[in-house]
Amino acid sequence: MRLAIDVMGGDQGPHAIIAGSARAVLEHPGLELVLFGPRQQIIAELSRLPQPLAAATSRLVARDSPDSVMPGATAAWALRRGEATSMARMLQCVAQGEAVAGVSAGNTAALVALARRELGMVEGISRPAISTAIPARQGRRCYLLDLGANVDSPAHRLVDFALMGAAMSQCIDGTAVPRVALLNVGAEATKGSVSVREADRLLREYASGSGFDYQGYAEGGDLFKGQLDVVVCDGFVGNAVLKASEGLTSMLVERVQMAFESRLSGRLASLLAKPVLKRLKQELDPVRYNGASLLGLRGIVVKSHGSTHADGFYYAIHRALQEVEHNLPARIAGRWQAPSSENDGTGQP
Repeated sequence: MRLAIDVMGGDQGPHAIIAGSARAVLEHPGLELVLFGPRQQIIAELSRLPQPLAAATSRLVARDSPDSVMPGATAAWALRRGEATSMARMLQCVAQGEAVAGVSAGNTAALVALARRELGMVEGISRPAISTAIPARQGRRCYLLDLGANVDSPAHRLVDFALMGAAMSQCIDGTAVPRVALLNVGAEATKGSVSVREADRLLREYASGSGFDYQGYAEGGDLFKGQLDVVVCDGFVGNAVLKASEGLTSMLVERVQMAFESRLSGRLASLLAKPVLKRLKQELDPVRYNGASLLGLRGIVVKSHGSTHADGFYYAIHRALQEVEHNLPARIAGRWQAPSSENDGTGQP
């Protein structure tokens, strides 16, 4: 199995991405990764990998791509001038069938625009959505989308997001009938923007034959209760919720540790509680949930957090492998097209 990797997008530089890629190759013996970036820089980073990561270099293939998409680049710039960048060539590798999926920690707007152009969209879906899982109670997780690909979304697009999120939950987590909700400022029918209220109406009409259980509106706190599998919103709201959740998680773990260490009795208790605290930190660590899927494309593309270190990028690759295993684009296509046969032929529910 071969994946394509853009090594030039992360805030930590190529080293973190290449180290995370090496770990993925070591843990998956049948995996080969094609690394797109300046060839000499990639080779230099490969030579500096410590043992045992150095053993993975035979399955890390460097492809020369001297240009890169800068963090501040616009989607328009990427489409006009980004043809020779590591991001575009990574996507071209996937589009041409040389790799089964691509992973990048680069500029989100550029990645969405280039992926849409290079890979194309599932028939009937006009725009990709970014989705990731967030931890919830009872050891469950909830898929949130969109996380920034579409800042403002009309009602029919929110319906598309619901279908794609349900397919994700069903494929990756094996959820037979995913529970789907719309994120809103309250549970009352009169609350929310015009597009959210219209999406609610459409989903209530649509859900009976769609293979998911539409739960109506959800508020922010409902994300973490473990009673929902998918929560749908526009990209502006989703991105704000995700970043706030990550910041809150880090703060809570630090506060708990500080509370134990503030007094002698606390320090003694901390020694006893250390295994529990370690487990809590691992379960809530945003690194474990790194890797957001670009849903709706005809191929598999995963967006890693730009500030991620090697461990985080490893988890992004792991997410891509899960989607390959379940052939997620085909499942989304089937999920969308089956109920759409009853619409008016315009491709919109």
